[in-house]
Amino acid sequence: MKNIFKKAIAAGLLLAVTGSFAACGKAEATTAATSGATGSDTQTEAQADVQANVVLKVGANITPHSEILEVAKPILADKGITLEIVRLEDSVTPNTGVIEGSLDANYFQHVPYLEQFNLENGSDLVSAGAVHYEPFGIYAGRVTDLKDLKEGAVIAVPNNVTNEARALLLLAQEGIIKLKEGAGIKATVEDIEENPLNISFKELAPEQLVAALPDVDVAVINGNYAIEGGLHVSQALAVEANDGLAAQTYGNIIATSPDKAEDPAVKTLVEVLQGPEVAQYINETYDGAVVPLFG
Repeated sequence: MKNIFKKAIAAGLLLAVTGSFAACGKAEATTAATSGATGSDTQTEAQADVQANVVLKVGANITPHSEILEVAKPILADKGITLEIVRLEDSVTPNTGVIEGSLDANYFQHVPYLEQFNLENGSDLVSAGAVHYEPFGIYAGRVTDLKDLKEGAVIAVPNNVTNEARALLLLAQEGIIKLKEGAGIKATVEDIEENPLNISFKELAPEQLVAALPDVDVAVINGNYAIEGGLHVSQALAVEANDGLAAQTYGNIIATSPDKAEDPAVKTLVEVLQGPEVAQYINETYDGAVVPLFG
């Protein structure tokens, strides 16, 4: 009887200890599950935070493109997008940067230039949307009135295909030359049908045109390079007509790679640049040398 009593006590103690361990294990499992859930929530929040704070690197010419991007920067920041502006002065590096992946997009060119670049380089960059238009102007060099151009006058024009065509269209608009029927936005000096003054054309990189003014009679200059050189559209001897072929064709765009064209951050960038705040800034700042296409 005594042995049976001892065995009962021992069995009771064993059950108590086992129950204690089971309860402890259950508590630890509950704690681990709770901890795991909390960790998961934290991870989800972190991922959402990363998605909400996108960094967008955009290459741009200094004037007016990077200045316009500066206006968009705080608006984008409020939308969770950090805009990094990479200022570039040439017309090749912004595109090669997008191709190589060091830039997400660029803002400096129009569609005809982009198409010509793609053709010459085997690339496939695309437009994500147009923002503004920069009227080409004829600016005085040695001659201060187009009526004073003489036989053999020298006119400086951009040396890339699309911008040279645009310059020739402006000269044709002013009656200085006549182009072949249908030459349009692909015109070259070979398409000049009539050149009554026997004009000589000096083909230069667009960024060199302002500096060349003292050495030529007049120069046909891109709006952004004219601004950078301290010129004003009101000083131009002639400007592209706002309802002409050029105004319909040469809107400056956000260009990017095909895989990023539908990226939400790129789309938001375009929306902001086409918005009223940017349009107001352009109208108040550039005295007609830059014209917003929206807003």
